[in-house]
Amino acid sequence: MKAGQRNSIAAELIAVLVAVTAGQPRVMTIRQGKALPSGPFELGHRSLQSGLRDWVEQQTRHPLGYIEQLYTFADRDRAGDASEQRVISISYLALTREEQAEPADKAAWRYWYDYFPWEDHRTGVPSVLPDTIVPRLKAWADAADSRALRHHLWQRAAIAFGLEDYAWNEDLVLQRYELLYEASFVEEAHRGRGADNAVFGRAMQADHRRILATGIARLRAKIKYRPVVFELMPPTFTLLQLQRTVEALAGRLVHKQNFRRLVEQQELVEETGALTADTGGRPAKLFRFRHGVLAERATSGTKLPLSRA
Repeated sequence: MKAGQRNSIAAELIAVLVAVTAGQPRVMTIRQGKALPSGPFELGHRSLQSGLRDWVEQQTRHPLGYIEQLYTFADRDRAGDASEQRVISISYLALTREEQAEPADKAAWRYWYDYFPWEDHRTGVPSVLPDTIVPRLKAWADAADSRALRHHLWQRAAIAFGLEDYAWNEDLVLQRYELLYEASFVEEAHRGRGADNAVFGRAMQADHRRILATGIARLRAKIKYRPVVFELMPPTFTLLQLQRTVEALAGRLVHKQNFRRLVEQQELVEETGALTADTGGRPAKLFRFRHGVLAERATSGTKLPLSRA
């Protein structure tokens, strides 16, 4: 290492670029699905966002539309290499539609539940939870040195994973991943040492799966009080397509009638006057997002809470 690099600090820009295609949430990746689009913040970049846009378009050929800063990570022990250079990861959440552009050769869309298989509850509780994750978390908690610590660890697991008297909270994506990391049940905690118990979900390089978990949690929370879900929708859509998109992001079903009532009460959409026959049944009305709602609700916000099935 050059003397000038020792103990230096660099900034990395990372994008959690999300789309929903055919009712499945997808995230743009590079390096065979092991990394999110990213690159260093350089002197030639006009701003952090312009630098991020440059890297994403260069690596994926996909332009960025809606974008917001997500979080800044600077944990030394989560970097994944032995470099003495400190890297600060500045992450962004970006929303798009997959059909807008074909990704570059080394970029690919991946289902985000490949990385977090315990998060998809649309067809019931994933078998990996009761069959594998919960027993291992229980054994991990029971192995603690004191009764107080055993109680503390198990209570954290119960809250995070909706066990015992606690309900599943879809927003706790990061807390669940961090708990599995702490218990050494994900590959990233072993830094490639290939431990037998690192079996939960597809791994990513450095801290990228942690950043992806943060992006999913932010988006799951945000769709409940801001109409950002429409950034993922085509110009016209059916109400069922809108519902399926919300369910894909949240990882759980919503009550059809309650969901439609919420959309109509808040005047989020308007009819186009056209019908589609692509539903497999009788033709369905096509809607579009009513952009006027952004100005009307700029202060109070637009609520689209998940109604449990």
